[in-house]
Amino acid sequence: MSLPPPVSEPAPGVWVLRTPHSAYVLCLTGEDVPLAAHWGAPVDDDAAAALAAVVSGRSRGSWESPLDGREEYPSDTGLRFTEPALALRFADDSRAVRWVLARAEHDGGHLRLRYTELTRPLRLTLHYRVTGRHDVVERWAELHTDVPVEVLRADSAAWCLPAREGARLSTLHGRWGADSRLERTPLPPGAVRLGSRRTTTSPMHNPWVAVDDGAATETHGEVWTAALAWSGTWRIDVQRLPDGRVVANAGAGHEAPVARLGAGGHYETPKSCGLWSGAGFGAASRAWHDYVRGEVLPHGDELRPVLYNSWEATGFELDEANQIALAERAAALGCELFVMDDGWFGTRVADNAGLGDWIPSSSRFPNGLGPLVKRVRELGLQFGIWVEPEAVNPDSDLYRAHPDWVYASPGYPRHELRHQLVLDLGKPEVAAWLHDWLDRLLTEHDIAFVKWDMNRPVTDPGPYGDLQWSTRHARNLYAVLDRLRHDHPGVRFESCASGGGRVDLGILARTDQVWPSDNTDASDRLGIQEGFGQLYPARAMTAWVTDAPNFLTGNRLPLRFRFHVAMAGVLGIGGDLPGWTPAELELATALIAQYKRIRPIVQQGRLHRIRSPRDCDAPALAYLSAAGDEAAVFQFLDGHRYGEPGPPARLPFLPAGTWEDADTGARYPAAFLAAHGLDAGLAHNHDSAVTHLRKVA
Repeated sequence: MSLPPPVSEPAPGVWVLRTPHSAYVLCLTGEDVPLAAHWGAPVDDDAAAALAAVVSGRSRGSWESPLDGREEYPSDTGLRFTEPALALRFADDSRAVRWVLARAEHDGGHLRLRYTELTRPLRLTLHYRVTGRHDVVERWAELHTDVPVEVLRADSAAWCLPAREGARLSTLHGRWGADSRLERTPLPPGAVRLGSRRTTTSPMHNPWVAVDDGAATETHGEVWTAALAWSGTWRIDVQRLPDGRVVANAGAGHEAPVARLGAGGHYETPKSCGLWSGAGFGAASRAWHDYVRGEVLPHGDELRPVLYNSWEATGFELDEANQIALAERAAALGCELFVMDDGWFGTRVADNAGLGDWIPSSSRFPNGLGPLVKRVRELGLQFGIWVEPEAVNPDSDLYRAHPDWVYASPGYPRHELRHQLVLDLGKPEVAAWLHDWLDRLLTEHDIAFVKWDMNRPVTDPGPYGDLQWSTRHARNLYAVLDRLRHDHPGVRFESCASGGGRVDLGILARTDQVWPSDNTDASDRLGIQEGFGQLYPARAMTAWVTDAPNFLTGNRLPLRFRFHVAMAGVLGIGGDLPGWTPAELELATALIAQYKRIRPIVQQGRLHRIRSPRDCDAPALAYLSAAGDEAAVFQFLDGHRYGEPGPPARLPFLPAGTWEDADTGARYPAAFLAAHGLDAGLAHNHDSAVTHLRKVA
């Protein structure tokens, strides 16, 4: 039996976009306005046409619009009162538009609705795309104009959801050191705004939302979720309308206008990606992870190495000798990638000078980086390096030579953060300089990994009368990364921005992993990693084991607990290895070896959240291999009280058969693990266990 096409047109002006587990139906009114007719469980063409007929024939009373809550891309004029996805202002101050469908095209999984404006030479194209392999619907818009126009707003999409009583909103919020914390709250009538004015995605909100009816769980219920693939300023408005319907507008830029276009101008929005799940939040996350690994990450099928980073061991006091000594210790533990952090360049002995002078320090590396890189490679390790290309210290040769290269408002005092200013990456000469020195660094040295940091937002964007600087900055950042990846295909990149300040689908299309938070306290990380995993897969999540007491919280957590939390992502070591005891080094060696055995399951498997750290003191999660024949089960006691033992982790998602503990040989029927669970024997606060199960029959 042949599968239906990814895009079909069952009736004139009706289209169905199909994914493996969902259908997205849109239709036109008599005035060519595209409306959402269905987003949910799969439907055939006849049902889609019937749904479209109901929606397009709908009418409302005089106080409500038949378009509100259903229009796929509302403008800000006409019979509509919701937040607009598109708002324009012309030279005569007019804002009125009326879009007329010129034609609709679809090939493969890509639908294009091409519109012209009724009275002006403008063209608007609404794009919809499905892959046929994943449950995500991608949407974006393009505007072409032959007259000057101010683009006050141009969102990627307006996602229209059906009315559900008890509508609940899930978001990822936080701050520095407390990134990606999951919050679920009732969605009030009116509008909720999320966004960033901080140049980058921001740790305060991640550009992802989910809506359910208030009763969805990890394993049951409908969930609608959407994300924005953009690394600059952004905004998501979630509106709950009087009739209970929900609309989520997602787009680049935070305040108006987002662009000013002259005759012949063109503006294309970033993608917004939406996904429906009929089996709860867990199924939604697994579908997102499949999509990110399969469609977003440049090398999503590649296993990431165990890294060691030198920062906590040496800080700014690094030199060739102590970096080689650390690399030798890291290699002995079983690490595979050595990353030298901040302080290797210019006069960088503290955070107040040298940033921007990307030449190895002659006093610390008298023969350049060559001897260090050579020794690291002899140890069997890859070599990686930290950079912060978008920032500069005023006390630097770069700033003294090019004070006009930073964001600044002429005639006004500038504002420094961390003794830094931000380079105006929107200037072509700045983007060219940034690319050239990084290209030279990667050409001259055997560097396999670049940790790209960004530690402060733009605060003085200059004389621009709009937020085009943010768009220019993000797009030139993307262009530099794209060019570097093309010219140095063997180099892998990590996105870092004071922790999780630049984590989104846009940057993940150009990097191989991200740093979720500067907070490496394993107890706090349980919550941070739960939030991160709502959208992003473990394959993209760098997770370090650092020293106790933790630099941020002061907690003294057991080394095993710290390792087990970090082993749920891309394992990294960030501690001062010369200070570790022989017993700690022995334990670390064993745990790194265990991680390598379960790494394919963690990085390529399917996540099942068993118990949430938000709800209990005994969180648990598991990864099931893509083939369904191996699992890695993580169990923790965190904040344990009254001497109660940790409850077994029930595993109802394991395929039927007999499962064996790869380390102890103990065997369990799948039915037993589903009903009674896997008991790891956790009894004391900050006990933890990682169990590797294999299906043997």
